Amino acid sequence: MIGLVDANNFYVSCERIFQPQLDGLPVGVMSNNDGCVIARSEELKALGVEMGTPAFQLEGPWQRGELHLLSSNYALYGDMSARLTQLLQAACPKVAPYSIDEMFLYLDGLDHTACQALGTALRQRIWHGLRLPVCVGLAPTHTLAKLANHYAKRDSHYQGACLLDGHDATTASLLKRTPVDKVWGIGRRLAERLALCGITTAWALRESDTQRLRRRFSVVVARTALELRGTPCLAMNAADEPRQRIMTSRSFGRATGAWEDLYGALNRHAQRSAEKLRQQKGLARAVMLLLHTNRHRRDLAQYHPQTLIALPYPTDDTREILAAVRQGLQHIYRPGYAFMKAGVMLVDLVDAEQYQMTLLNPPPKTSHLQQRLMATLDRINQRHGQGTITFGVPPKRAVWHLRCAHRSPRYTSHWGELCQAGTHPGAIAETRNRL
Repeated sequence: MIGLVDANNFYVSCERIFQPQLDGLPVGVMSNNDGCVIARSEELKALGVEMGTPAFQLEGPWQRGELHLLSSNYALYGDMSARLTQLLQAACPKVAPYSIDEMFLYLDGLDHTACQALGTALRQRIWHGLRLPVCVGLAPTHTLAKLANHYAKRDSHYQGACLLDGHDATTASLLKRTPVDKVWGIGRRLAERLALCGITTAWALRESDTQRLRRRFSVVVARTALELRGTPCLAMNAADEPRQRIMTSRSFGRATGAWEDLYGALNRHAQRSAEKLRQQKGLARAVMLLLHTNRHRRDLAQYHPQTLIALPYPTDDTREILAAVRQGLQHIYRPGYAFMKAGVMLVDLVDAEQYQMTLLNPPPKTSHLQQRLMATLDRINQRHGQGTITFGVPPKRAVWHLRCAHRSPRYTSHWGELCQAGTHPGAIAETRNRL
């Protein structure tokens, strides 16, 4: 059996852990630069606020206190996600994170009764250990587990944990009332094409001829139909599987065309990408830079350059990568443009442990010292917080910093932002009662 643990309204739930005064209130979390709503509490959904609603459209009720909007606090969300993963790994033999708030569990050897009991126990353990509300879907395939999780959230009958056998009457009933576009992997356009063939429900897709689906659509659709029948066809990548490329990019707080601003942003992105590269024990052969002006401002000059810089040898050394970044920016920089986004991508990655330097391209004599330096740098930053030691110090109010005027404190990952006793007596009393 396969389980899917999905945290309910994850970003909002993370905020409420440390701000219990927000319980029961309409709360939303905004995207980078406080642009639009990307997470909503059930109370905010009930007010009719759609996902992606621009924040400026909610200024009236926001100022009147009818709803609460917060800036994204990714340090907090990432830390709570890691804690959730660790808790699940301690309870289950194999866990594969699918996203920041979703984790697949592989429960080989457990019968249906044991799986159902485990799902219920996990919900309680996660609530008592992290104060995160989650739902659990259990089924013989990934696609059915996704669907089971959907109904665990939507139908109170399941009390947060739904198990689909794949062949029983309950599974058939749910599939018959599930629109095909609610099936994992079936998007709106594909659903429209399936509807032209009379396939409008998950049950109709399940009962369709797989050879016909393969010919008319794709092998992925055919496999989805088999998964709905309870036949496993999809394999999730392990959480620690090395990525083929590493990308770090962000939009700016406001547009800029200054060289110093662009290099400062690319410098930070490159350092973060290099950290990720070392975490997966990889080496990069090349660095790609990307810049973007604001595509929505057609009144401004448009320029979207990118360039690829080959590294002298495969490396994970931040200094080598930063040298390539400077070289690449010199190549693509043009004055007179207002850029809104920059990104660094490490490409052509190889496994550091398996890679063998050739005689034609030997490693530098200082490679061992470089490795020790980078390892020391990473240990310090992991222990004392990201950015404790960096190459170059950006200005505190750099224009490329994200706008986050309403961000909550990074309660679990920043020494200077820990909860302080006595600050909010009501909130602290409520937190004490919860614990």
